Amino acid sequence: MEKAWLIIPLFFYFSCQNQHSPPIATYQKIQGQTMGTTYSITYQSNQDIRRTVEQVLAEVNAEVNHYDPNSVLSKFNQELSTWQVKEGVNHQHFHNNLQTAKEIYQVSNGAFDPTIMPLVNYWGFGYTAKKPVTHIDSLKVDSLLQLVGFDKIKISPSTIVKEIPSIQLDFSALAKGYGVDQVGIALEKKGIANYLVDIGGEVRAKGINKKGIPWQLGINTPSTDAAISDYLAIIALDNRSMATSGNYRNFYEVNGIRYAHTLNPKTGYPELNRLLSATVIADDCMMADGYATAFMTMGLERAFELASSIKDLEAYFLYAKEDGDIDKQFTEGMKTFIVE
Repeated sequence: MEKAWLIIPLFFYFSCQNQHSPPIATYQKIQGQTMGTTYSITYQSNQDIRRTVEQVLAEVNAEVNHYDPNSVLSKFNQELSTWQVKEGVNHQHFHNNLQTAKEIYQVSNGAFDPTIMPLVNYWGFGYTAKKPVTHIDSLKVDSLLQLVGFDKIKISPSTIVKEIPSIQLDFSALAKGYGVDQVGIALEKKGIANYLVDIGGEVRAKGINKKGIPWQLGINTPSTDAAISDYLAIIALDNRSMATSGNYRNFYEVNGIRYAHTLNPKTGYPELNRLLSATVIADDCMMADGYATAFMTMGLERAFELASSIKDLEAYFLYAKEDGDIDKQFTEGMKTFIVE
């Protein structure tokens, strides 16, 4: 009888405990638009994160979106001499992009240069009216090239000084990746351990997907007629970020010549080399985003050499062979991420 009496309260205890245990967190997905493209977030939690995500993205856009004439970046571009850092005003997102741009500019020996904005507008890929250049004016390109050079900007704790008043910055090769990072940080602050954040193809992954394995992502076939679902490689990503830059989608043709959106800051012209796409894995997505652009400008040989020398960074390059076929080359550490 005593044993039976003991069973009853224990059963009652566990029943009550089960009744009050939190529900199992499910995987959810939200989507929306930002930075001239779309975002998609898959995460494991019963929380509704849409308001948090949109607030984070709105704050980032308010500082680094060059399409918004009232953004911090646009106001800097409109300033003709010295940008004063106002006391009590942080502009953290703007300065984070600026400092990372400076770092990649220096490491890439100028292959990545955010002061290329006037040339981006000239070639029809910027915030001014998007229209192809029907006649290439080499004198105009040469004159705009005089405005390019990150070393023409002097940064101090209180000021940012332009040596040439018409210098303008373009953070488009960083902003999407930076937005991905900021959303990821916000999710982690909410205790979300498993997520995948994607803004326009730039991604940050942490933890596992609903199948219980690391997140798997595809490297697209770099061809104009390839579907979005056509992959040449599958990458498994956990607690890392990945970004891809390529010239096979955003371009136009003039007199039979293809002009892509990746501009060479040293020549002033769209870069033409056999490198078709550069996929970069790094700890943060902003860094991966910036280096992917730098590598496209550098070409295969120089890009592979630089990528192989940077700690905690891996790269996967797709390039055109002489016979027109597509081939690949990747850094040694990339092998640990390739599933197939």
